[in-house]
Amino acid sequence: MPSVLEELGMDPASGNLYVETISDLLQAAEMENMDRRVQLILAQPKNEIVFHFPVRMDDGQYHLFKGIRIQHNNALGPYKGGIRYHQDVGVSHVKALAALMTLKCALVRLPFGGGKGAVGVDPYKLSNDELSRLTRRFTSALGSNIGPNSDIPAPDVGTNAQIMAWIADTYMNVQELEHRFAGHAVVTGKPIEFGGSQGRDKATGQGLLYVIEDLLPELGISLKNATFSLIGYGNVGSWTGRLLTREGAKLVAVMDHTGAVVNPDGIDAERLYQWTSDGSNRRRGVSGFPGAEACSEDEFYSAKVDLFIPAALEQMIGPERARQINAKVVVEAANAPVTPPGEEILLDRGIEVMPSILCNSGGVTVSYFEWKQNRQAETWDLEVVDRELKKQMKMAAARVREARAQHKCGMRTAAFCAAVKYIGVVYNLRGIFP
Repeated sequence: MPSVLEELGMDPASGNLYVETISDLLQAAEMENMDRRVQLILAQPKNEIVFHFPVRMDDGQYHLFKGIRIQHNNALGPYKGGIRYHQDVGVSHVKALAALMTLKCALVRLPFGGGKGAVGVDPYKLSNDELSRLTRRFTSALGSNIGPNSDIPAPDVGTNAQIMAWIADTYMNVQELEHRFAGHAVVTGKPIEFGGSQGRDKATGQGLLYVIEDLLPELGISLKNATFSLIGYGNVGSWTGRLLTREGAKLVAVMDHTGAVVNPDGIDAERLYQWTSDGSNRRRGVSGFPGAEACSEDEFYSAKVDLFIPAALEQMIGPERARQINAKVVVEAANAPVTPPGEEILLDRGIEVMPSILCNSGGVTVSYFEWKQNRQAETWDLEVVDRELKKQMKMAAARVREARAQHKCGMRTAAFCAAVKYIGVVYNLRGIFP
C-alpha cells in the first residue's frame, strides 16, 4: 500500500511548507498508530476558500485583492486561526499554517480546530482608510464562512487589534439579526474596549516564557542571566524580548527586515520597542537603533547565545543558517521557522529545537480565553488570564516531555505525537460520518 503522501501525490523533498508540515504530522501519526483513514483526513484541509475582491484606493482607483481562508480540521471544535496581511502569501502556505493550528489546539487541549486566512497585500503601503475598506470588504466576502460558532479568526502577521475590530463590526452589520448578539466573538485579539481580553497582546511572548521556564532547567540552562538573540521585533519578538529581560536574561542581538544589530553587553528591550513602534500598525525596523552596533546577517547568526529565538516568518533557518547558529537551544516563536533539513543539522550539532506548536501556543490560548469571555459576557483580570495561561502552557509542556520520553525523539516530533494522539482519540470516539 502506498504511503499517504504518495497516495496524495506529495513530494516530501519539495521544500513546500505544507508538505513538510504534513510529513511531520504523518510521521507522528505512524508513531502513535493512528488509523490510516484519519491520516488521510488530516493530510488535506476540509475547506479551501479563495476569492478576489475589489477595493477603492484613496486616489479613486480600484485594486483587486486575493483573499484566502483555509479550514483544516474541526474535529475538536470551531476552526481557529489568524488572518495575515502580507504580499507573499499563497494557498499552500496558508494551508500549512492552518494545519499547524490544528496541532497547536490539540496539544494545548483547546476546543478548537485549525484555520488560517490571508490577503495578498503589503499593509504598510496602505493608508488607514484603505486598510479599513480592504478589511471590511474581505470580511463581507467571507460572509458566513466565519462566525462565533464555526470559525473564529485572530491577528497574525500584518494585522492587529484595530483590524480585528473592523472585522467584528463588519460581521455584526452584515449578518442576520439573530447572529449579531454574539458577533463580537467572531474574532479574538480585539481592543479591550471592544471585547478584547487583558493580556492578549503579550500572550504569545508570555506563553513562550512559561514554556522555557519549565523546560530550560532540564537542558542545563538557567533563564536568569541567559543570553538570547531574536529574529523579528514585531508583536511576538518585542514582547518576548521584554519579558525575558525582565526575568534577568540578556538580549544581545536582533535582526529584522531592515538589518541586524548587536551589543554583547545587552540591548535594552524596552528602549528598542520604543524605537521600533509608533503605536500603530506601522513600525520602523531595528536598523539604526542607538543602543547597539550594526552587524551583518552572518555575524548575527553566528553570535554566541544560549537561546536563538526566530520570531518572524516561516522557513527562515535552512541548512546554511543552521550551520552558523551558535546557540544551545533554538526556540521557535514564529510558526515553523526551522526547515526539516535545518533541524536535522541543528540536532546533529547538539542544538535542541523547541517547536512552535508548543512555544507560540500562548496566543491561541488567550484567544480562547477572550472567546470564552465574550460568550459568557465576562471580563477577566490580567492576573486571572496569566494564571490560566501558565497552567495551560505547563500542561502542554508536560505532554511534550512525556511523549519525548516515550518515543526517545526530539521535541518537535514529541509535540506532534502528543497532538495527533489526542486527535486520534477524538476521532475514535466520534467515528467518521456516515
